[in-house]
Amino acid sequence: MANDGFDFSPGAQVPLSGAAGQTAATFALASAAYRDSPVDAILDANSEWHQSSVSPGRKWASIFKPNLGEAFARAVQVRMLGGGRSPLIQSFGTEPQVVVEHCLAANRIRKERDSWLTAVMVLTGLIFLPGLLVWLLVFQIRRSVAKVTDKRAGALATTLLIAMGGLAVLFLIKMPFAGFWAWYARAAIVAPVLGWLWAKQISERTAHDLRERWSGLLAGGGIGAKIPEAVPGSPGETSAEALRQGLARLGAEQQSNSVFYAGPKGILGMGTRWGSWQLAEDLVSADPTKEIHPFRSWDVIRSIHDQLRMLERGPLNTGGFPAPSIKHWVVTPINENAKSVSRPGGTDVDAYQVKTHAIQDICNKQQFGSGDRHYLGVQWTLWDGQLVITMLITVTVLHETLRIEVTGHALGPVHSLFTSGPAAKTKTVPKTVRFWETKTQKLPLVDADEVVRLAVRAPFTWYPPILDWLGGKLTLPEPFGLRHAWAAKPWRHRFMADDALRAATPVLRVVHAAAIRVLNDNGVNTEKFGNRSSALSGAVQDASPGKADLYDA
Repeated sequence: MANDGFDFSPGAQVPLSGAAGQTAATFALASAAYRDSPVDAILDANSEWHQSSVSPGRKWASIFKPNLGEAFARAVQVRMLGGGRSPLIQSFGTEPQVVVEHCLAANRIRKERDSWLTAVMVLTGLIFLPGLLVWLLVFQIRRSVAKVTDKRAGALATTLLIAMGGLAVLFLIKMPFAGFWAWYARAAIVAPVLGWLWAKQISERTAHDLRERWSGLLAGGGIGAKIPEAVPGSPGETSAEALRQGLARLGAEQQSNSVFYAGPKGILGMGTRWGSWQLAEDLVSADPTKEIHPFRSWDVIRSIHDQLRMLERGPLNTGGFPAPSIKHWVVTPINENAKSVSRPGGTDVDAYQVKTHAIQDICNKQQFGSGDRHYLGVQWTLWDGQLVITMLITVTVLHETLRIEVTGHALGPVHSLFTSGPAAKTKTVPKTVRFWETKTQKLPLVDADEVVRLAVRAPFTWYPPILDWLGGKLTLPEPFGLRHAWAAKPWRHRFMADDALRAATPVLRVVHAAAIRVLNDNGVNTEKFGNRSSALSGAVQDASPGKADLYDA
């Protein structure tokens, strides 16, 4: 039986996905590993700031080109579990480990299929290599011609295949030579065709399995991703142990409290900054005969932190806010065109977490000039992971001016490419008798060209770099994070936009109230702070999203 992500049946513990706490965004991204769409479809999910790319491979080897599921699963597995990989950006609102597990599961299913197809290629192709090469040449020419949108070109491709079939039959009947080579030539013509029929059955069976997992994930769960190769069975299984450690490292990095600000791209993983509200006034003693009591930025932040924990409570029983995630963040600035990031290290960092005393030092001392900055964040994951709202608060003191800045960030839903389900392959044809009417015919899930492509790729899957060189590959946007790489803007969805805008007002008021309370306790005249807070409180009621990280200067 499965419970909370683990298999408690006898034997080794095998991680399962689809357990408690998963989200629609997680499953939508994971479904890409099982898709059979053209790989170029993922380019439709490129955004203004984050773009994937597909390398074309060799022009003469287009038959080796991967589909979307093959390219996505391999690219994500290599990027997130590869040896010596670069740091990843947190995927807020999703569980990246689940996505990677589904990529591993999809690769394992395809590997099992490719093992069978390799055997088919050896028995019906390699032994009869001359015939196989002739048939492959015909299919490659047909594939190249079929790419042309002209209908006459498509008809020519079909005619070419039929003509080749006719020549093959003629060659079988009127063999130009006799003896052993005559029988071998006949077998070389027939064996690849029989192998194609065998490969079609194998491919159809696997395609149905992959599509069931694809649709199951989008329906809310489906079949869990079992990855027994991640469970070491003995001390000598170094690959399994490395995979297990890679998954554990992935989970630890997801919980890191270090993030990166990339200029107009905003804080990577949290979305762009859509609004900003500043309260900055001088620290003047409430009693002219006394000085204010010394305090630090951390004292104000700590008070704000305590009050933000009360956001889910209200005077009326009307639902209100769900419990938010409140966290102290260390923000590192990087270039907007940076292709990699480097996480903080040293004795102040443990398991990707910057320790509290280091965060406190950054909050109090690193407020001007180079270096990391401290932000207090309150975050909601809504719409089953499709909307992530983050409000960040920072407090700085320069000379006699205390500044409290509140900024809003919103990460929208996963691109619609990842939420589309598998559609049956059909074509519309006229009826035989009532030719003026049409009917829909269901096509095979795996067509003739796809069977050939899978069979030809199968023997090379033992060394994927060869396939990358021949057929091309998917290159992920860097710095890479699963969630923000393919996120759409939330502002086109009315209710998501409303949620993001409505969160700003109560957060801003709680922040100001908590800060003013600290100022009062330390003998500061809060009249100007109160006036400015009232003005901001009125302005935030009519907040409108904009590109706050883009300055017209």
